[in-house]
Amino acid sequence: MQGLLPPRAGRVFAALCALSSVLWFSGCAAHKPPPGTVTMLIESSPANLDPRIGTDGQAEHIDALIFDPLVWRDAHFGLQPGLATSWSNPDPLTWIFHLRSGVRFSDGRPLTARDVKWTIDSIMNGTVISVKAGSYTSLAGIETPNPTTVIFHLKTPDPSLLFNLCDGAIGIVPYGSGRDFWRNPIGSGPFVFVSQQVDREVTLARNPNYRGPKPAIARIDFEVVPDATTRALELQKGSADVESDALPPDMVDALKRDPHLAVDEGPGTNLYYIVFNLHDPILRDVRVRRAIAMAIDRPLLIQTLYRGQARPAESTLPPEHWAWTGNTMHYPFDAAAANALLAEAGYRRGPNGVRFHITMKISNAEEDVRVTSVAIQAMLAHVGIALDLRSYEFATFYADLTRGAFQMAPSRWIGGNANPDIFRYIWTSKAFPPHGANRGYYSNAEMDRLIADAALTSNNQQRLDDYDRIQQIAQRDLPDLNLWYMDTVIVHDRRIGNIQLDPTGTYDFLRTAKVKN
Repeated sequence: MQGLLPPRAGRVFAALCALSSVLWFSGCAAHKPPPGTVTMLIESSPANLDPRIGTDGQAEHIDALIFDPLVWRDAHFGLQPGLATSWSNPDPLTWIFHLRSGVRFSDGRPLTARDVKWTIDSIMNGTVISVKAGSYTSLAGIETPNPTTVIFHLKTPDPSLLFNLCDGAIGIVPYGSGRDFWRNPIGSGPFVFVSQQVDREVTLARNPNYRGPKPAIARIDFEVVPDATTRALELQKGSADVESDALPPDMVDALKRDPHLAVDEGPGTNLYYIVFNLHDPILRDVRVRRAIAMAIDRPLLIQTLYRGQARPAESTLPPEHWAWTGNTMHYPFDAAAANALLAEAGYRRGPNGVRFHITMKISNAEEDVRVTSVAIQAMLAHVGIALDLRSYEFATFYADLTRGAFQMAPSRWIGGNANPDIFRYIWTSKAFPPHGANRGYYSNAEMDRLIADAALTSNNQQRLDDYDRIQQIAQRDLPDLNLWYMDTVIVHDRRIGNIQLDPTGTYDFLRTAKVKN
């Protein structure tokens, strides 16, 4: 099966192997950081450290260290107490939260219900301009009868409300915080903001007044290093201490040989998948979509392209999720079955062995996607499908993706698949572009009914039953093809210990990590 990998992919692997030699023999001297200081490498500067505004990964991950949310996601993506010690849902349009007493912001101000109300109201009333306003459109108003009680009144039932109040989605800011809050963000989390130089670094320090266990790390310097090769070299020569999910698998393998570095890896939730446009006359036939699924040898691609740092996906939700049951159809690699399905669908091989041509649009900004797409192209050719790859600038590619202007397109979910209400956003007939992310124009009346029922019921078992059936239908109908979940991989200096991996790839491991100087 190795012969299915295209020459271009082989050249990429060879180049990365050459890089590993450079890494191994690099002889730069290690730096001596101040006691308790950790230097972490990140690919890009956070766009905005106001948690009401920032939606990029760097902003959300760093904000989660500065701010506290009302609720936290646990290892199974259930919700646990954060600033709220408890909450109730006495009717579908009312949520009542009871806050912890004695919590203070890092500048000493008490954190009360008034701050919670301001945080959300300031998003909704235009005090700050934020795309997060779309997450609270069901909100009718917020009531604060006392300093430790917050009541959310809704216009319509909203199963996503709790997820939109949890870590990564929002953090509570002080009452009165305006549009320039990002310049000096003040939260109640385990770290405090010190400074930021855009496109260079962000510095945080331990919050001595944090209500919970104090971090062992005294200071974190997040250094912005856009180039992956440079990040790898900085780690090896000792001028940086840690990175998270910011290196290609081949570089990670090379760094495993450095005795001064350690690699911690575990199951992750970031999902790679392919979207099918069901308006297309070829892809409209589910037999064609299933044939494509069985023609792709996912285990081989995971081992060769990703060095085993991924696992096959059979659902949008990760296996750790409370709503995932695994009770779905599977599409193991089976070229013979794929050929039979294509013949049954009426697509015979022509004189050149090709049954039909189909186009997959890709972004030229994502090397891993390009290499993967070339490998998939070679695999589909073995069953008579000529996959024509069309590469575009990312902005053009993304614009076409979001408006459904494609036949096939690779995409990924980074964090969004932690909330089972994602099904409403990607598979209901009301979520066709531009109203949602049902970019393949999938329509199924039973799916619409089940998603609506899951949103309205307060019975947890009924919701679980609905989500189980939703995932079964999705794998049967195959509106998109789930490929794999990427592992969470952290490379760090051995002086950093007690790394606790988060499958979603957050920086929360910095809360509990230990550092030796």
